[in-house]
Amino acid sequence: MVQSNPVVAGNLAGTNDHLSPHGDRNMKNLKTVTSEQPLLASRQVSHQTGTTKPARSSLDDVTLAVPTERDIAETDHTRPFDNGYHFPPKYSWQESTKQGLSSFWKFFTTPMGCFWTFYGLNVVAWGGMLFLLLCNAAPAMCHPTCDDINSPRRKWVEWDSQVLTGLFCVTAFGLAPWRFRDLWLLMKYRINGQQEGLLRLAGIHRSWFRLLGTEELSPDIGPDNIPADVPKQCVPIPQEKMPNAPLTGIRAPATKVWKMDFMVWCMVLNTLAQVGLCGIMWGMNRYDRPSWSTGFLVAVSCIIAMVGGLVMFFEGRKVKRIEGVPCSERDLQKLAQDKEKGILHYNNISDKEPKQKKKQSDPEK
Repeated sequence: MVQSNPVVAGNLAGTNDHLSPHGDRNMKNLKTVTSEQPLLASRQVSHQTGTTKPARSSLDDVTLAVPTERDIAETDHTRPFDNGYHFPPKYSWQESTKQGLSSFWKFFTTPMGCFWTFYGLNVVAWGGMLFLLLCNAAPAMCHPTCDDINSPRRKWVEWDSQVLTGLFCVTAFGLAPWRFRDLWLLMKYRINGQQEGLLRLAGIHRSWFRLLGTEELSPDIGPDNIPADVPKQCVPIPQEKMPNAPLTGIRAPATKVWKMDFMVWCMVLNTLAQVGLCGIMWGMNRYDRPSWSTGFLVAVSCIIAMVGGLVMFFEGRKVKRIEGVPCSERDLQKLAQDKEKGILHYNNISDKEPKQKKKQSDPEK
């Protein structure tokens, strides 16, 4: 694409000032533009009218071999890392669906997979039914009125709430020992100032939490390779919980410690809110129970657990974006086949073109 140079255009425009009254012109030293020379815009002055017209140039006169900015950016973002690592490629939705169903079937055929599948289906089914009842989606159950304590609607709201309370106890009480273990370790670090508490938490949550100073460690350090000169505050307890060496050769930055505090307290408060919900649901009958108590405790319990889970999810995804994720044999085969076909994949976790950062405006302008 041919572009005009504003500096040269100004110099050429200045040649009009040297034109004689009789229409003489001074056009000298015009050179052919090559790939190593900037393209100069020439002007042609008419003897009769004194106006300027852009000079036409053919492909033989101009040769440009400089790649465009977009081509350079795509090449940089598709090139493997220095150690040869490349993120897994993105598959079509048909292949992704097929692979997802296959993985789900392998999970479902295990005892724990079958248990959690039926558990999730029950939460969705009973929760959906309670939502529809609260929205008065079944007018036939409003007899004599929708708010009558003995109406079928109010009875089913009570039964649904009791079932959901029992289902929520599975996670709130089943995971309580590990949640209070994390709280105990956190209090050792926060109250007693024992670094051991934080180091043990870093080992437990190694998938998303990174200790301060680990970003400066050599990229080949991992659970099986910890030199003696590595600072102790950078090694989790036990040291077998040290994060694996980053596949990209780049370590993720240290995680802010307050995020560990936030996650631990969210999980503990979820269990405590479930204790209050059980006391309200099973310690009082539906005639004496405050109408607001059930909805409030259910909402608090769900929201705080969800927020704590989101912290772990986003921090874990941040680590994967930087340190990389393992490639399966299928991924490596697809990368090799697409490379032979001339199909390039962006070397990031989403296999998408990175968003360009907005240029900061000059404050002096």
